[in-house]
Amino acid sequence: MLMLGIDTSGKTASAALYEDGIMLGQTSVYTSKTHSQVILPMVKKIISDCGKELSQLTDIAVSAGPGSYTGIRIGIAAVKAMSFALDIPCYAVSSLEGLAYNCGFRGYICPVMKARKDLVYTALFRTENNNLVRDADEKIISMSQLNGILSELNDSVMITGDGADIFVNEFKNEKYILSSVHLRLQSGSGICIAALNHTPQTADEIEASYLQLVKAEKDLIKSCHS
Repeated sequence: MLMLGIDTSGKTASAALYEDGIMLGQTSVYTSKTHSQVILPMVKKIISDCGKELSQLTDIAVSAGPGSYTGIRIGIAAVKAMSFALDIPCYAVSSLEGLAYNCGFRGYICPVMKARKDLVYTALFRTENNNLVRDADEKIISMSQLNGILSELNDSVMITGDGADIFVNEFKNEKYILSSVHLRLQSGSGICIAALNHTPQTADEIEASYLQLVKAEKDLIKSCHS
């Protein structure tokens, strides 16, 4: 298996290459540029740097959200195109799950991604017999609501994601462990590792998971009530 994993769900654009138990390479950049400008050159470079060819890919995985509407669409469009062109299976992976796999922490892991205002995208995972298990479904809630949920747990919780430092600093709970800065943002390697525990899909089967209405849907609802 030679798998390419990409994540464009946040400010970080990332691509990684995984082969038979070895992470051959990863490149990530925290950028203000549109991900459409950076992700495909990044993919070409990581494949070339690892001494591989695009035609050698056997699988491809992508973050399907939640996160940036535009970023998610860019990543999924790129993966659909490569999957169709190469005739290989692909995997739509939760960006929150990818973040959890980044950590390698034994216990509870809570990814916290900024959404808007005081709201965050989040879920709860835990390790069980060296496997990552989902303990709570993905949702968009306020940070205070999340603090209420996590405060009831009887064990330490690793907090990760681009909203982790804000959350930990606001709710000073000794049970909260802030993940290392180099593991805190979305990565292609996390998407690859998570994909190994998913069933492959065809390109036309993968869909985005926004967890909230996109602007067009909000405008439609607003116009219907006006």
